[in-house]
Amino acid sequence: MSRLHETFAAARAENRAALVGYLPAGFPDVDGAIDAIRVMVENGVDIVEIGLPYSDPLMDGPTIQAAAEAALRGGVTTSLVLKTVEAVAATGAPTLVMTYWSPVERYGVERFATDLAAAGGVGVITPDLTPEEAGPWIAATDAAGLDRVFLVAPSSTEERIGVVCGITTGFVYAASLMGVTGVASVSAAAPALVARTRPHTSLPVAVGLGVTTAEQAADVAAYADGVIVGSAFVRRLLDAPTRAEGIASVGRLAAELAQGVRRR
Repeated sequence: MSRLHETFAAARAENRAALVGYLPAGFPDVDGAIDAIRVMVENGVDIVEIGLPYSDPLMDGPTIQAAAEAALRGGVTTSLVLKTVEAVAATGAPTLVMTYWSPVERYGVERFATDLAAAGGVGVITPDLTPEEAGPWIAATDAAGLDRVFLVAPSSTEERIGVVCGITTGFVYAASLMGVTGVASVSAAAPALVARTRPHTSLPVAVGLGVTTAEQAADVAAYADGVIVGSAFVRRLLDAPTRAEGIASVGRLAAELAQGVRRR
């Protein structure tokens, strides 16, 4: 049983959904990101996604784009992302990387998987890697003992959901809407998407895109195994007058969301 399986099982035993928190590495700076993620974990985030900043994101809305651009201007590299993973994994929280495929190819597919596992990472979310092109990645993650998380969306056909679930491990990421992060609330299509996904897999199904409040987290936790929050955390750092105040605000939001996933 992988660390992700154990974490989702523990949350299920408490009759709640798992809380998954996202922040990009290197924002507001490398140490600041590590401190903010540690505070997230201390305040109830069960699973951490660390974003690998990329110059040409497809899924990220303006909030995460602003953070990623700042991180890139600050000089964050894939090696520093892996150092961030190592520091965060030391908290005990299962730690994944969310990355577009191009940086993985540029770093080296097998090398990325091996180095991530060595840093203590447990898996990778690849929003733009299609199942048809995932052969080398499947081999690399199997060899490194990493979970690989693929996405389904409201537009996914039954056949496509089956294909995605067939190669996904850890959990299935259900994108609640057709669009980018941080610009809308959870789509009304999300419950149906989760229901359509379940017959294809025994894996947990976690919903992302559009969750910003404890109330929304509670709503999603009523039908999903995991609630994924990213832009709301990033916004707390962007809007804070100082880094310390931003990190404190991230902690308060994590605590609120942790209460939300326990209301179902």
